[in-house]
Amino acid sequence: MSDDEKAAKELVETLRDGENGFRAAADKLRDGDRPEWATLLQRLSEQRADFAREIVALGHAYGDDVDESGTAAAALHRGWIALKDAVTGDDAGAVLGAALTGEDHAVSEYEKALEKDLSAGFREVVSRQHQAVVAARDEVKALQAAD
Repeated sequence: MSDDEKAAKELVETLRDGENGFRAAADKLRDGDRPEWATLLQRLSEQRADFAREIVALGHAYGDDVDESGTAAAALHRGWIALKDAVTGDDAGAVLGAALTGEDHAVSEYEKALEKDLSAGFREVVSRQHQAVVAARDEVKALQAAD
């Protein structure tokens, strides 16, 4: 398995976790006292879905099947499982904190991918997405700091 394929599989799992985690967080906050947070989190969920589709399409172009769903055990390591506990309560700050934990993990996964020997085309996609994920994490941090 090439470094591109390994990195792509990890990133797709991380992105799918982020997509699902952000969507759950947005759903939780939509009817609360922070609907503007829900709007941001929904946008980030859609961003992650787009990023996953882009990596899967790139993998298919190279003949790799990177379209595998993450496992529950893997999700535990990616930090989004904390969101499950947060969304059962009513604390918007806890939901945001769990989202930030997931974001920290996503940034870490992108940084690990960028350490691999990636092909130039794939590295360009991963680098661009990494910048967007860092910016998203900073947006979530800014919400948390303003709370």
